[in-house]
Amino acid sequence: MAMWDRIKDQAKGLQQSQGARGSSGHGSPGSGSGRGSKTQLVGVLKNQLSSLKTELKSGAYRDASMAMCALVAAADGSVDPAERQHVESLILQNDVLQNFPPEQLRQRFNKHVDQLAANFQHGKTEAMQEIAKAAKKQTEAKAVVQTGFVVAGADGYIAPAEEQVLREACTALGVSPQEFGL
Repeated sequence: MAMWDRIKDQAKGLQQSQGARGSSGHGSPGSGSGRGSKTQLVGVLKNQLSSLKTELKSGAYRDASMAMCALVAAADGSVDPAERQHVESLILQNDVLQNFPPEQLRQRFNKHVDQLAANFQHGKTEAMQEIAKAAKKQTEAKAVVQTGFVVAGADGYIAPAEEQVLREACTALGVSPQEFGL
């Protein structure tokens, strides 16, 4: 529970430093690991990512993020066409990912989704190898997990299978899962 308190404090500080722009209440104190906490965390991570936009321009970040997004989309073992299209639109609307040409993002995301659809375990291994390439720079490594978290939480809910792939990505990147409440 201390983790969520720290995240709430971080969210409050972030909102205060931004003049409470777009802020709409914080849920009840002590709500712990409820849905509001995850939603709030996703908002904090999205803001943190945006503040790093100028630093996140490498090919390693781009490729690892697309692999991460594909893994999140396929976390339950399959990706239907509607889900693929939904995640692709989230990618193309993401402020930080607009550093890259949309066709590059689409191509890399779809390559990983196709591999995951054809053979989930093989596709997952390939995606994790791509993700691990971003481990050299701690800022990029954390940003890859943040990007996955933002995509996973876009619907207001992070499924257990999505949490699992995010945890595994943390391990591949040498990032503490606890930092993200996982």
